[in-house]
Amino acid sequence: MPLDIWLLFVPACFAINIYPGPNNMVALGNAARFGFGHAFVAALGRLPAFALMIALVAVGLGVVLSASEIFFSALKWVGAAYLVWLGVKMVRAPVDIAALANAAAREPVGRLAGREFLVAATNPKAIVTFTAFFPQFLTPGGDYITQIALMGAAFIAFEAISIGVYAFAGGHVGRLAGTAARMRWVNRVSGTALIGAGVLLALARRPETA
Repeated sequence: MPLDIWLLFVPACFAINIYPGPNNMVALGNAARFGFGHAFVAALGRLPAFALMIALVAVGLGVVLSASEIFFSALKWVGAAYLVWLGVKMVRAPVDIAALANAAAREPVGRLAGREFLVAATNPKAIVTFTAFFPQFLTPGGDYITQIALMGAAFIAFEAISIGVYAFAGGHVGRLAGTAARMRWVNRVSGTALIGAGVLLALARRPETA
């Protein structure tokens, strides 16, 4: 891929990564509750899901998803319901300041990572985004698979940076919370954001085919 193509791809790609979508909201909420390190490691669980989606795009499944109303709708509703469930759970989560130091032990990082993976895997707009976004930067006549792989690797790297940004911000929010009342508001805001993301996902329209 020529340098001028990369110079266009990099900022556009990072803008997609840093957007406050469902996974970033999950990382923000986890960091506020459990701290930066725990949330950062857990958020890495989304990366395999995105890597799998990029691989599927490379072999053309993204086109099938874009064209299939039933497939898109089924995955969309599963993802939306899961986000709303997580949001409601976070809003209703009890707050015990004395137990916050042990919160990470009560929520194993593996369980949080699994939630990150499911949120990413059940968001059909992610694979549709890859399908619509990556082809704009392909060099005609080049190795298609190699170009997709390079762009995918860049996307994963930027996603890791985005995870760090949101986990850091969430950890800072958690430190500012301080009291049970404030922490309860952190949970409510984070949970409401997840519920909102679920509703928006449920209202997402299938991209129109050409």
